[in-house]
Formats: sequence, C-alpha cells, structure tokens
Amino acid sequence: MATINHKRTFTELSDLDSNGQVTKRQTTYESESGELSSDEEFGISEIPNGVEDSVNNAKWQSTISKVVSSVVSIHFSQVAPFDCDPALVSEATGFVVDAKLGIILTNRHVVGAGPFVGYAVFDNHEECDVIPIYRDPVHDFGFLKFDPKSIKYMDVQALELKPSLAKVGSEIRVIGNDAGEKLSILAGFISRLDRNAPDYGELTYNDFNTEYIQAAASASGGSSGSPVVNMEGHAVALQAGGSTEASTDFFLPLDRILRALNCVRENRPVTRGTIQTQWLLKPFDECRRLGLTPDRESDARKKFPERIGLLVAETVLRQGPADEKIKEGDNLISINGELISSFIQVDDILDRSVGEEIEILVQRGGKDLVIKCEVGDLHAITPSRYVEVCGATFNELSYQMARFYAIPVRGVFLSSASGSFNFDSKEKLGWIVDAIDNRETPTLDIFIEVMKTIPDRQRVTVRYHHLTDQHSPHVTSIYIDRHWCNEFRVYERNDVTGIWDYKNIAEPITPVPLSPHQAKFIDLPIVNEELNKLSRSLVMVSSVSPIPLDSLSAESRKASGLVIDASQGHVIVSRRIIPHDCLDVFVTIADSIIVPATVIFLHPTQNYAVVKYDPSLVKAPVLTPKFSFERLKRGDKPQFIGYTHNNRLVSSEAKVTDISSLSIPSNLIPRYRATNLEAIGIDCNVSSRCNSGVLADEDGTVRALWLSFLGEVQDGKEKIYLLGLDLTDLKEVVLLLKEGKKPRINIVDAGFGSISILQARIRGVSEKWIKKMEDESENRLQFMSVTRVSYTNEKQKLNPGDVILSVNDRLVKEMRDLDGIVTSSTDPSSEQILKFKLVRNGKIIDLDIKTCQVHETSHFAVFAGCIVQAPHHAVLQAMMDIPSGVYCTFRGQSSPAMQYGISATNFITHINEIETPDLETFVSVVKGIPDNTYCKIRLVTFDNVPFAISLKTNYHYFPTAELKKDIKTGNWIEHELNKTEERID
Repeated sequence: MATINHKRTFTELSDLDSNGQVTKRQTTYESESGELSSDEEFGISEIPNGVEDSVNNAKWQSTISKVVSSVVSIHFSQVAPFDCDPALVSEATGFVVDAKLGIILTNRHVVGAGPFVGYAVFDNHEECDVIPIYRDPVHDFGFLKFDPKSIKYMDVQALELKPSLAKVGSEIRVIGNDAGEKLSILAGFISRLDRNAPDYGELTYNDFNTEYIQAAASASGGSSGSPVVNMEGHAVALQAGGSTEASTDFFLPLDRILRALNCVRENRPVTRGTIQTQWLLKPFDECRRLGLTPDRESDARKKFPERIGLLVAETVLRQGPADEKIKEGDNLISINGELISSFIQVDDILDRSVGEEIEILVQRGGKDLVIKCEVGDLHAITPSRYVEVCGATFNELSYQMARFYAIPVRGVFLSSASGSFNFDSKEKLGWIVDAIDNRETPTLDIFIEVMKTIPDRQRVTVRYHHLTDQHSPHVTSIYIDRHWCNEFRVYERNDVTGIWDYKNIAEPITPVPLSPHQAKFIDLPIVNEELNKLSRSLVMVSSVSPIPLDSLSAESRKASGLVIDASQGHVIVSRRIIPHDCLDVFVTIADSIIVPATVIFLHPTQNYAVVKYDPSLVKAPVLTPKFSFERLKRGDKPQFIGYTHNNRLVSSEAKVTDISSLSIPSNLIPRYRATNLEAIGIDCNVSSRCNSGVLADEDGTVRALWLSFLGEVQDGKEKIYLLGLDLTDLKEVVLLLKEGKKPRINIVDAGFGSISILQARIRGVSEKWIKKMEDESENRLQFMSVTRVSYTNEKQKLNPGDVILSVNDRLVKEMRDLDGIVTSSTDPSSEQILKFKLVRNGKIIDLDIKTCQVHETSHFAVFAGCIVQAPHHAVLQAMMDIPSGVYCTFRGQSSPAMQYGISATNFITHINEIETPDLETFVSVVKGIPDNTYCKIRLVTFDNVPFAISLKTNYHYFPTAELKKDIKTGNWIEHELNKTEERID
C-alpha cells in the first residue's frame, strides 16, 4: 500500500460568518516524523470546535439534494436462467449518466447476462420502463435506457463521472436503494484504490481484471448500482458489493465505464479485447518471490511511485490466445513497450487492439520473455443466445464460467437443469452436456441439430460432467418431453430493443411406436415358494410431473406398485407418486421393461391411485396375486415384502402392532393428503427403509399395502409417513376394476378423529350409547368425532365437535365406518344421502347429510407466470369460506406475478373491476388485456384479507395459456391465448 509517511497530509478547517465568508482557517500538517504543526504558528488563530462539521453538513445537504434527482430505484426481473444467473425478481439502484439520451448506469449483475425486464422509479415517484442496451462481459456495470419524455414532472439531471477524483481518504456518500428502501444515504471514507476484485464464490458472476475501491459504508442488498459521490456531487465510483462479515464495501472505478458511455453516446461499438488471461495485483515482495528482478522492480517503483506491486498471471485458459505463451505466476512488465502497473492500462490496450497482435513482456524466473499474442473479441466469447427445449435451457459455456477452471471457452452449458435434463435434485447449476443420443455435442449449434432429430417420448443416453469435477463424467438416460414442454426455441439478445427475440426451430417428432419386450423375474431368495413369487406382482411406478398443479411441486417420483390385474395391466400405487393426472406415468417391470401408463382412478382420501399399462407390450410372467379381504388384526404376523429407497427388494417377518384411526397432518399450503384412515403400524426390521411394499400371508396372499404418505413440510423438507392400508378398504374399487368398470366415490366431506369414552361422556354421549359401543367393539373403545368440515353450500352439514353415533342406523366404531359410497361411473348419477345420528352440544340429533363426489383438477390457466385453477379439494378441506373460484397455486420465480405481488394461496376476485367468480370468466377477461399494460387485480389471501395490486403484462416471456382435460380421451389440450409473433425455421 502507498504509505502516508512518504508525503505530507493535511486537513483544512474553516469558519464562516453570517455572509458565508471565511473568517478563520486552520491547517494542520503531519510531517514524515509524525509531528504535528499548524498555521497558528503563522498567525492564524484556532477556530471553535464543531464548525467543520456544520460546514461539511451544509455542503453535503446541498450536494445530496441535487444528486437524488439523478438516482433511481430499479425494479427488475431476470426472466430466465442464463449462464450462472438464476431467474429472479429483485430491486437495485442506478443513476442517470445522460439525461438527454436517457441512459442509466447500474451493475452488470443487475442488468444480468440474460433476459431482463424492469422499470425505474425516480425520486418524485414517476415510473418508466427501462431496457438494457449494454452489459459489460467482465466488469460489473451495464447501461439501461429510458425515454426522457416519459418523466414529465421533474427535471432529470445526469451525474458527471469523475474517476480521477476517487482518492484515499476522500469522504463519500453512497446514495441508493439500500435494503429495499426508496432512498438511503450512507457515509464513508475511501480506504483503498487498489483492491483486487471481490470473490463471491464459484458458479456465480465475479468481476476480474480490475482494481476495486474499498470503503466502509455498510451498504446492503438493494444498494447495488448506487453512485458513490464526493462532496462536489460528482460520481467517483459505482457501488458493486460488500462483505457480509464486516462493514466493508467494494466500488468499481469509473475509468472503463466512462469510456463505454462515450462509445454508447457516439453510437459506436464498445470494443472489448481479451487474451483469456486473468491477472491479479500482487505486492512487490510477492512478485520478487515469483521471479521479479531488482532492476525491473526499481523501474516500476520509479515509474509508478504510488503503486504497491505489479500484475501477475493467475489463470490462463487452455486453447486461448495466451495458452502455452503466458504461464501462471508470470510478472507482467509491459505491453507494446508501455510499462504496466494497473488493470486500466491493460484494458485500454486490449480494447483498442481487438484482432491485432500485441507484444507482451513478462518476467518468469528472473528472465525477460517477449510474447506476441493476438487479441480476441471478448464479446465473441460472451453468450448472447440460449436454447429452450424439453423444459431446460442451454447456452454456450461462457468465459466467466470457463475462467474458474482454466478450461477452453467451449461447451454446452446447462443453465436450467430441469425438465428432461434434471440430472440432480440438489445440484442445479454447473453441468456441461458432452453427448446426447450417443452423439457428441461440443457446441450449441451441434446440440441443436442433434435435438432436432430425437422423437418425443424417446429415452436416450446423455453423457455429461460438472464444471467442479472435470475427472468424473456421468452417463444416464433421460426421457425426452416434447409434449408438455413442446417449445424448441432459440432466444437471441437484441441490444436495440432490449428484448431477447426468439424463434421456434423445430416441431416435436411423433413418438416411435413401442415394441413388446421380454423380461425375466428374479424371485425372492426365500424358502417359501409362494412368497418368493410375489416379486412377479410388484412393479416400479414412476411419474414425471412438469407442472406444479394443486400446490404440489413439479418433480419426478418413484415407488413400487402392486399388480391387481395382470390381464388388464392394472397397478395400484401410493398417491404420493400419482398426486394428480396432469403428468406422465411409467411402469417398469422386472427392472427390464419400461412402458407408459395412464391414470384411471384417484382415491380422494385413501392415498392410492390405479394406473393402467398395455399388457401386450410386456412378454414377462407378470402375476395377479391372491387377495384376502379379511382384516388384519393387532398381533397378526404377516410377511413384509418391499422396495428399499435404492430399489432393492427385501423381505422380513412383521408384526401388526397398531391399527389407528388417523388423518395425515395438513400442510401450511393446502395440498393433497390422506384423511380418515384406518392405518396399520408394524414392527419390522426393514419396513422403515422401504417406501412401498405389501404385507402377505405365508401362502402369498396379499393382505395390505405398505404406502408412503405425503405429509407436512418441516424446516423446508417434506415429511413422509410410512403406513399400511388394509386391502379390505380397497375391496369395492378392486372388484369394479376387475369387471372393467371405473369406480366413482361419494364421500362425506369432513374430517374425523377418534376420542376416548371419557371424552365422549364429557361431550354428552349417553350411557346407553357408551354401553352399546362397549358391547360391540372388538378392537378398541372409541367414538368418532368431527374435526373439521369442508367448504359446502349445503344447509344441513356436520359441525366440528359433533360426536358420531351411527350412520344409516349402523354403529360407527372406527374410521372405515365413515368411508365413502363406491359405485360405478356408469351407474345413473343420483344424490347419495346418509342418515347420521350424532351428539351436538350435548343433545342427540338426526341429520341427513348429502355426500359429494370429489372432482380432480381438469382445467387451469397460466397468467403472468402464475398457475390459477379452481380451488382443489385440499383447499376446500381447509377453508370455511371460498372468496373466489380462481385460486393461485404457483408463481414463477421471475414472473410478473412474483414482481407485483401475487402469491400462492391467493384468490383472484376481480380483474379491472370485473368480477371473476370462476376460471372460465377469468380466462375470458385476461385474454383481452393488451401486452405491456397495467391491469388492476383484486385478491383475497388465504386468511380472507382482501388487497389490490397493479400488474404489468409481458406476453413475450410470460404468455397467457390454459390447459383443459378432454373428457373423452383424457388428454390435456393447451391453448396459448396471448401469442406473440414467432417463426419456425
């Protein structure tokens, strides 16, 4: 660092009279020896304490009042994952640097490398759209453009950029949108001018090859892009980042920003050169250890007396212009004969030498080496397009990412590991796709051509690796989804409009017809021949859910299912795997054949679903097992057979320890859960490691299913319950399916729980009914009580706290006595009435309760990046009153819904003051809203709190669409309602 001992420092204090004239001045000097002297020695008298502060404060107030008219709050969305930037909605700061052209300066990590949508709010709360016109490939700055004519009620002033005024010890103010506040003013002093660029970690944006200015201003989130101003009101730096462990802030110098701004003003390209080498500023003592000779050090110190070191090569990218020429640890001496001491000099030379050869002098091991190197175009290795296909996005590997690992700037970078390319549920960023369908994909163009040839629903092999582990290639198979995610688009940046233009480049190819395949089962390694054959009745059921419907996350799920009819291809499985039918389902047999399946039945409360595959595609001895509809009892010792979490089939003896009446706890956000169960608990060595299986007798007769139940979210993790479900509770459904009929279930839509005899007596149940319960109960003594009642318009309904005595004159002893009425869907639809006798408020009353059929979601819409649908069953279970028939179950991370304040669990009641009581009305209203315009939306929270927002549409990135299920075919049909222009090549 430049030491203060080599030069004098001084502070001037002034006093003003009532006319603002200087009356006194004291200048205190610090000599090289550290002794103080003052102008009092020369006849200038001392001034009162505090005068300097008042003078400075007055001047700062005047400066700040002028600066704030140039500072804007930027509300923005990075609408798609791109390179290392995630999709997000956030706020930041910028300031006007050209009022006539309407240019705002902010950070590059605000503008982002990818698609950007945003608006700026000025100090007087006027708002205008902003578009990105330049983002630097490396340094943390970018320019946004607004229409100056749109600001009508204030005189917009530009801040003048003065990079030379940033000096150590200078008092500064950071004026911006700190921590989301409209305007914050933070004070500090510049402490360093030669700090290396801050390191924010791997797989994220980092600036490099530049000095940073360091100060203590304690800025936080939202202050990014704030001007750092001096007392005269000049911008001397750009706020860029800070330390989370100290009150240290990092400012970007304005030298290269000013040069880029002048290019933009003059409508010239901002040329940026590179030799794909990262340099670090290192002090002279370390440079000496790396081979800097005394004469070169002497020359540098003499030429640059304020500098503390030289630039040293840190990373040289393979196959780049400097590869095999510059080595890590080389000391940079000069370029084209010009002695180098700063990054600014390097940038200046490279930026005006794109495509030309330069001569670089470095010292390596005490020897001078002259290197000739061609300067490349930095913009050419900065991605400006991306591909969207199969629910994932891809771009060319960027210089920004390649630099971390000194690898060539080449490869297909997976910027959004989702959809078909969801390689790892935990690690989403950093994957490189090396080959697909056994064809190499070294570039994005080759990847596009390969993907064009792969049919929909095909399973292909992918070879890929992670940037952090170049030594470990991965190979897996993926399922190509071009039906839910049917778009195959290339987006390309347009710096004139600020929009990323896109075009559809290929329609989905019709799936290849499936052929039958053979498979061999490996029986269980147990002596009992009847039990070991159960492996032929257990198959693996998997689902791929691309849409987060019914407040359930879009992800892949897998567990074993039980074949209940091999001739028809019927398989029963946990509803945790099949939460709804807006998904793809597959059945894997003998871990050898995978075939598609369709959902034919979803039980509304009992946590199971039935799927159907085509048996003609399977040449394997799949067996329909023997069933028993005799209930298991406590103390029974069935055999447990199940699949572990790593899909290994295991068996063990089990003992039934408990049969309980229960409901799975509800989640904070309502979603499907099993209710009103008679659940079986067992004591078994392996059951806790298996999320699916069966309980069977010694002769192979299946008595119960072992299922995983989706529970509540705790500490960000989904809780899973493992319980048994007696086959007796499935009897009517299984028998109807065997007859080729589709079951229909009418239920009493209420929640029930068990209470003890003591609690029943306290609630007013008579001794007569208590004795009746004691006489007839075989398993346990309990009464059923109503715990909650779903939303209904019926006048006669159950109330929470009711104690159920009988239904249709039959004593209610356990939860299964309140099961729904199972009929065939072909039977004439008629109201099902159940006669309840219950105790309410200590009195016995009779009620005729109408049952209802639970309708699964068959219609939803996508608007402004959120999914809206009719309130699904879990919502009706959780609420006493439904404000609207339009319910939001999901919002995208970068969507207008997120940006303007629509949340999951909100009900939309009005659009532009037009009531939207149902989804059909909602769709008809929103499809008439023009693009890029505001609409007023009135909403109600889940807690019935009404509020209103204004939302700006953006159909280019977030079109309105609806999906409806065709009742006859069962297929989902999509209609895009606000389609922007596109073309197919």
